[in-house]
Amino acid sequence: MKQSATRKLVMAAMCAALGVVLPQAFHMVPNAGSVLLPMHIPVLLCGLACGWPYGLACGILAPLLSSLLTGMPPVAYLPSMLCELAAYGLVSGLMSQFIRLRSRTASVYVQLVSAMLAGRVVYGVVNALIFRAGSYSFQIFFTAAFVTALPGIILQLLVIPPILVLLQKARVLEPQPTAA
Repeated sequence: MKQSATRKLVMAAMCAALGVVLPQAFHMVPNAGSVLLPMHIPVLLCGLACGWPYGLACGILAPLLSSLLTGMPPVAYLPSMLCELAAYGLVSGLMSQFIRLRSRTASVYVQLVSAMLAGRVVYGVVNALIFRAGSYSFQIFFTAAFVTALPGIILQLLVIPPILVLLQKARVLEPQPTAA
C-alpha cells in the first residue's frame, strides 16, 4: 500500500500540531524545553514517516506556530530553531528515502542519528555565522547541543523508533523496505 499524499499531509499536520502542544506540557518544568527537546520529536517523526517535503514543512511550521501561539520559543531563538528543525525534517526524510539496511531497526536508528547530527550542525553553523556571530563559541555549541540536550537525545532515541514501529503495525504507515 502506497501512502497517499492526503495521508502524509494529515500526518504532517498532526506532527506540526504536536510540535506546538507537546512542548507546553514540558514547559511546566523549568528548562525542560532545552533539556528534553520536545519539539524535535514530532519533526523527526514526521520526516521519517512522511518524507522530506513534509518533514521540512513540519520543521518550519512547528516552531513558527508555537512561537506565534505560545511565545515559545522566544523570538530571539526562533530563527536558529527554525533552521535546526527544518534541517531535522529535511534530513530525516531524505535519510528514510535513501538509507536501507537489512534490519529495519538499524535503518531507523541510522536515519534518526544522521538527522539529529545534521540538525545540530545546522544549529551551530547558523548561530556561529549569522544569528549570534562573534558571541557563539564551539564550547557554547557543544554544551547546548550535546551536554544540556543529552536527556532529550536519549529520549528521541528511545521514543521515536518504537512509535514508527507501532504506526507501521497499526497500518497507519507503510513498513520501510529493507536492503536486499
